[in-house]
Amino acid sequence: MHTHAPLPPPSWEGSVVLDIGGDHGAVIIHTGPAQDGLEIEVGPVDPPLQRTHAAVRPRHLGERTVYCAVISPLPAGEYIVWRDPVTEAGRLTVHGGAVSEHHWE
Repeated sequence: MHTHAPLPPPSWEGSVVLDIGGDHGAVIIHTGPAQDGLEIEVGPVDPPLQRTHAAVRPRHLGERTVYCAVISPLPAGEYIVWRDPVTEAGRLTVHGGAVSEHHWE
C-alpha cells in the first residue's frame, strides 16, 4: 500500500461507474475515515504478483458519508486484499457481473 497525490475528489451518489458484467466484477473495500487517501492493493491468489490498487475516498450517499476503495473491473476469481506489501488483510471471491465487499479492520 502507498499513497499518491493528487487524490481523486470525493464521490457523490450515482457518480461511480462500475465496469462489470460477463466474467468481470468489482470489489468495494469499506474502511473508516482514518484510511482516507490510503491506496489498498488487491491481487489474484494465483499468480499472487499481479496487483491493482485504488484509493480510499469519501463517498457521499444522501445524508451519510462512507469511506471505501472501489476497484473495477476485475476478472472473476479468488483475490487477496493486502494490508501492506507482505501481509494479507483477507481474501474474497469476485463473481462476474457482481460486486464483492470486504471490511477493512
